[in-house]
Amino acid sequence: MDTTPHSPRTGLGTASLVLGICSLLAGWTFLAPVVGLCLGIASRSREPLARGRAGWGILLNLVALAVWVLLVVLLVVGGAFALWTGATQGR
Repeated sequence: MDTTPHSPRTGLGTASLVLGICSLLAGWTFLAPVVGLCLGIASRSREPLARGRAGWGILLNLVALAVWVLLVVLLVVGGAFALWTGATQGR
């Protein structure tokens, strides 16, 4: 019989927070914030002691995703504008 006390699991919330911080600071790929967001959402229901970390992880991952979406939109709009300008000026 195992009599050692078990510490509550908080790995998902911690992983979500770490991925959120790294995604913002290091500019990680689009995939890291998506994974961090999923881990944070899963942690909110499974790990009551990690709710704070999971909440911050969700927030940071959402901000990182918003930055990626904004960059993609700006690149698409900029490319479309460059094509339109080139077409209208006869280049």
